[in-house]
Amino acid sequence: FFVLFLFADLSLNNLLRRRQQQQLTIFCSIQASFRPLYVVQVMVSSYPITSKENIGSSVLNSTAIARDGLIDDISKKVLRKKLAKQRHLVIEKAIHPNYLDSIFPTMLDLFDPQIVHYNGGIAKVKEWKISCYLEVMEGGIPCTNPRRDLLDVFLPLLETCNDLFTHWYRQQHSCSGKLKSNKVSVKRIMTFITRYTPKPGEEALLKHVDGAGKVDGSVVVALPVDRWSGPDNTFAGGGLTFWDGKGPTGRPEEIHYDTRSGDIAFIDRAVWHQANPISKGTRWALVIFYKVIPIEKTL
Repeated sequence: FFVLFLFADLSLNNLLRRRQQQQLTIFCSIQASFRPLYVVQVMVSSYPITSKENIGSSVLNSTAIARDGLIDDISKKVLRKKLAKQRHLVIEKAIHPNYLDSIFPTMLDLFDPQIVHYNGGIAKVKEWKISCYLEVMEGGIPCTNPRRDLLDVFLPLLETCNDLFTHWYRQQHSCSGKLKSNKVSVKRIMTFITRYTPKPGEEALLKHVDGAGKVDGSVVVALPVDRWSGPDNTFAGGGLTFWDGKGPTGRPEEIHYDTRSGDIAFIDRAVWHQANPISKGTRWALVIFYKVIPIEKTL
């Protein structure tokens, strides 16, 4: 028990420095209650982890993916959301903007949106043509030609998002009776990058639920403003809106977030939300749909 609590007292930053390029196991308590500890597997990519000694180098600093203290931040804020009966969470600057800047120019070179036709439309848009798909569902849904080269660029970030989503989901659903085990694994079932522009049909994704309610949860990461293609790509408008929990009238509360580069949104199954319209510039977002698989206890 002494060793266990010693690990719990160590800061995430110290653990990362000691275990560079390795898998870390972080022990966290559930909602600061007396429930047993559970394990969150945090996969660190092959990118070196920055330390205080090289903070002055923007090149080295850009290789860190998630900011310090993020796991604790998620644990604290999800409890407040649960008390408000809300099933989403937005964390500011969860992903280091410098890291996103380091991969953005390559993304621009490889980004090639595919045209997707939806039966009945999605958020009243039948022809969707502003997303580039990195991973698709079985059977080639919604397209059969995902960009594997772009997937390779984003894989370290996607693996980090897997771990963060797992931690958030376990916290969100603890005490709910939905999970029979203290452990879950997650599988990405669709991943895509979306570029919003002021053009009609490209400026927003209005009120919808992800995957028509057929996914267990999703993650949205706000990507940088495009400073590489031109001098005036800063967008006006944008952000995310959620309809979640209950407002004073008993209807879901309408909650707005002005998301910027590095902000991350965790969204539970069938939560209504939208990507708000922009009136100028371009806005970029990474979106991941997840399937959650409980890990049954073994004797």
